[in-house]
Amino acid sequence: MTMVNIAAQLGAVDRGIRTTDVDGVPSYVQSLSQRYPSPIADLWEALTTADRIGRWFLPVSGDLRLGGSYQLEGNAGGEVLACDPPSGDRASFRLSWVFGGGEPTFVTVFLHAEGDDRTRLVLEHVAGVDTLPPGMWEQFGPAGTGMGWDSGLLGLALHLTAPEARPDDVEAWTMSDEGKAFLRGSADAWAAAQIADGTEPSAAKAAADQTYGMYTGEVPAPDHG
Repeated sequence: MTMVNIAAQLGAVDRGIRTTDVDGVPSYVQSLSQRYPSPIADLWEALTTADRIGRWFLPVSGDLRLGGSYQLEGNAGGEVLACDPPSGDRASFRLSWVFGGGEPTFVTVFLHAEGDDRTRLVLEHVAGVDTLPPGMWEQFGPAGTGMGWDSGLLGLALHLTAPEARPDDVEAWTMSDEGKAFLRGSADAWAAAQIADGTEPSAAKAAADQTYGMYTGEVPAPDHG
């Protein structure tokens, strides 16, 4: 396995978090955006077919079409709420996202072709403020989910550009010095995004530290059940 260019991947992603009303519901809206050197049709296939999703993210089962239900192995499941395959230079899909029996949140992915061989991906994850367990946002902030999405975008980038560099054992890589450096960079980037949304820097940095510790096993995962 070749080394993963951690700094390049972290720098390739634009991250944002804003607190706003979505359909009248106070919500946290988390966004990530990255440009990939792939045509829109190929990126769409990588995001929407079970075989390819399993090669860069997690094994997935279910009916991956409009109205169908899906389950990611050991992770979230939900329903395909909207699906607009590539038409011209645009495509998108929307999912409900239910993790660990909690309240549903919602993920929308937008694709925008930039020429024949480059496509920008924008992912938005919307969670109603009142749907989260009490204290969870204050403890972990946007890094709680954002670090997972960063890891997913890293996997997608390797799948599309350097599949030989993808670790055979992703969990072991995460605990390596290289993996921890990636997670640390992701946590710090989400702290910066949270500060830009108006959170006090000390609170944002404390949440990022707590989330980094959870991902690396240095801090026990919360029990909000």
